[in-house]
Amino acid sequence: MIRIKNRVEIDRMRKACYLAAKTLHLAGKMAQPGTVLNDINAFVHDYTIKNNAIPAPLNYHGYPKSVCLSVNDCVTHGIPNNYILKEGDIVNIDVTSILDGYHGDTSKTYLVGEVSPEAKALVDAAHESLWEGIRAVKNRGTFGDIGTAIQHYCDEHGYSIVRDYCGHGIGRKFHEDPLVLHYHSRQKSPRIQKGMVFTIEPMINIGDFKVKTLNDGWTVLTVDGSLSAQFEHTIAVTDAGVEVLTDIDFDDE
Repeated sequence: MIRIKNRVEIDRMRKACYLAAKTLHLAGKMAQPGTVLNDINAFVHDYTIKNNAIPAPLNYHGYPKSVCLSVNDCVTHGIPNNYILKEGDIVNIDVTSILDGYHGDTSKTYLVGEVSPEAKALVDAAHESLWEGIRAVKNRGTFGDIGTAIQHYCDEHGYSIVRDYCGHGIGRKFHEDPLVLHYHSRQKSPRIQKGMVFTIEPMINIGDFKVKTLNDGWTVLTVDGSLSAQFEHTIAVTDAGVEVLTDIDFDDE
């Protein structure tokens, strides 16, 4: 069942999303050659706690760290370790904060120093594919419209879309109904209504869409070793329209 949020709940989610976005913004500044992944994790953990919040990934179904860091061919759920970022890497930083009982969820793929034209084009396409999906969100539209819009864009630009993972409802729980597919499906999908809050987070590959999970039970890689990139926002449908709760510009701060 898709949970409809009232104005008070959406306001609380707005605050959680602000914190998640600010944490991501600051963590992203660390995506430089020579940075150790565990240092990014330590920053996210400490900054979240300092702001009277909880890092949602920590101990979620046994996940051992406070942030997901996915480098190059890692699609999602990369576990921070002692890997040192190097020139030419791309790294997705996925932050979820729990503030006053509500979740805010956002991610971004960062370029580490100078990257190849191929990597830069992929990251740009992943970012645009997210916004294609967001622009498809309309009250009384369907969730299938989101996946169709993303599929059309990626097909046109020659990228594949990971099928094994999708966006999701979010609120007091990290993952709620509905599932938000990032590709076209002929299955009937629910209608979008005011009060719904959910994530859109397409994972885009240069090569095949197929993925594999390592023995740690979390780290997901592309099967063919090709690069993968992802961006994510939390979306609310309100009386005022579609609000991207995690789309906040901190550049002037």
